[in-house]
Amino acid sequence: MVIRGFRVPIRINLELGFLIVAAMWALRRASNPWRYHFPYSMVARASCAKSDILHGNLNHEHWGYELNSNIGEFSVLPKIFSYAPPFSAMPSLGISNFSSQAGARTSDSEVDDGFSDLDSPTETNKIGTMGNKDDDDEFISEQEISRDESEVHSAEVADSSLGLSDSETQSNGEKEPRRKSLMSPLFKVVMEAPRHSVTAALNKWVQEGNSLGRDEISFTLWNLRKRRFYQKALQFVEWLEASKHLNFVERDYASHLDLVAKVHGLQKAEKYINMIPESFRGEIIYRTFLANCVSTGNVKKSEEVFNKMKDHGLPITTFSCNQLILLYARVDRKKIADVLMMMEKENIKPSPFTYKLLMDTKGRTNDITGMEQIVERMKADGMEPDLSTQAMIANHYIFGGLNDKAEATLKKMEGDDIKENRNACKALLPLYAALGKAEDVGRIWKVCEAGPRVDECLAAIEAWGKVGHVEDAEKVFENLLKTWKKLSSKYYNALLKVYANHKLLSKGKDLAKRMSDDGCRIGPLTWDALVKLYVEAGEVAKADSILQKAAQLNQIRPLYSSYMAILDQYAKRGDIHNAEKIFHYLKQTGYAARMTQYRLLLQAYINARTPAYGFRERMKADNVFPNKQVAAQLAAVDAFRKTNISELLD
Repeated sequence: MVIRGFRVPIRINLELGFLIVAAMWALRRASNPWRYHFPYSMVARASCAKSDILHGNLNHEHWGYELNSNIGEFSVLPKIFSYAPPFSAMPSLGISNFSSQAGARTSDSEVDDGFSDLDSPTETNKIGTMGNKDDDDEFISEQEISRDESEVHSAEVADSSLGLSDSETQSNGEKEPRRKSLMSPLFKVVMEAPRHSVTAALNKWVQEGNSLGRDEISFTLWNLRKRRFYQKALQFVEWLEASKHLNFVERDYASHLDLVAKVHGLQKAEKYINMIPESFRGEIIYRTFLANCVSTGNVKKSEEVFNKMKDHGLPITTFSCNQLILLYARVDRKKIADVLMMMEKENIKPSPFTYKLLMDTKGRTNDITGMEQIVERMKADGMEPDLSTQAMIANHYIFGGLNDKAEATLKKMEGDDIKENRNACKALLPLYAALGKAEDVGRIWKVCEAGPRVDECLAAIEAWGKVGHVEDAEKVFENLLKTWKKLSSKYYNALLKVYANHKLLSKGKDLAKRMSDDGCRIGPLTWDALVKLYVEAGEVAKADSILQKAAQLNQIRPLYSSYMAILDQYAKRGDIHNAEKIFHYLKQTGYAARMTQYRLLLQAYINARTPAYGFRERMKADNVFPNKQVAAQLAAVDAFRKTNISELLD
């Protein structure tokens, strides 16, 4: 076992060895008490029962998560779990829920869910009206998902965690889509102004004597974020701050910080933190930065920010711990147990989203028993899984081949009368489709058909496509278009994916042209659908060409899944040159190296029966270490290495 330069042999008496390690750490800390911090994981393990230590039983008692490796190999975690003052002595600044349902309070302790009213428009001082039926969903621009689909959790990484939700809570506690019944003249000014003249347009607006209340500012900024016009939103906030038209509070600075991170990246965001007045550099600022670090998958920076919060004496909240769990669920699941130990030790209560993350992690590893145990613990803590959590559980049952359990969960979601439980329809449609139950898809859709909501239509298009009823999917789309007149590209993309899955290349091309004619924004999600359309049709080179041209012309990063779909095909063909090219593009566009990328690239070498020289070193340089599958692949490519005799025989 290696701990910061010390090698401690563990042969016979494991308990004695552990005490020696603790003593050595104590001596090192005594020589420089500020340099070395004893990790929470070590403290937690020291408190384990003797029988657990001697028998190597390192499963977390309540959560069922294994601690790092076994007792003979565990390593000290980074400073992230180092000593901090008792949390009870720290001032509480509130906790944000990090979920797809952000905006709703998940417990009494979670006081606020996001930024201040700068980002959450109130219902007072309503400005103007908007005619016709246009649902707010219609105007949402495409969301860029920068992670592998297998790693995308049910939460949106940045916006929803900061309270920028597109829904509001009714008196009965249910969520209802926020409808666009308001139109702000200020929002119109910002939207219509070219990027280079937003400031001039805003100055003119004020000079003309227009009022600039916080409500109108909130509404404008909220809608810019909703459409993901982050650059314009940043210009708007910068103008507000520079012109002193708004007295900034901490949450307003946090909103500015979040936009800087989204538009300019983490480095500039960190510089902006130093420009914020010290009195406003509180927990909200750092948790906002932490959320952005986690969303990019930057482990080192995320841990650094977490440590800085502790060093500054800021409270470590459920929100921040959820960020770490979200991060480690994607990059190193073994560390999740250490976060849970820390939460338990410091009496940080898990939120519904904490449970959801843990269930999802168990489900993704096909540990269904572990997932069910976490469900029971959630209920024991007085929390019931909501619809989205139940849908996630059912999805894991389906993936694990436990269809009976999945169906039982779906029946529970339906309730006694699905007509009375209409909110469940959107989630039920794709799940019944995943089970291959076309009749149930039809039954649920019949409940919605008379007056469908746009999100239900989207779910129905995907569901009908999944069960092979392409004509029914087309019918839903056409009716949707007749009702709403103008749709965002995500609805077209849904049908485009149906065509891709059924290798209907000609129909896909026609729909893509129709999107352009209808004035839809063609962005990363559309490129992704087009890539898959051509990949499924066997035209990989065309898919590759579309993706590269789109990225170059639009200066927008394509989705991770787009690159992976092409890389997968090149790997199957043993096309090393193009596989390496796509691998390079992934790095060039800022996607962190992951095991999946290396696995596919190795497969290209295997299928080409070519040795992959220096591959282990490449992985090590990216801090990626082979799992069993990749280790087997590495052994396979080693077999292709030429020896002196093979060269002679060739």
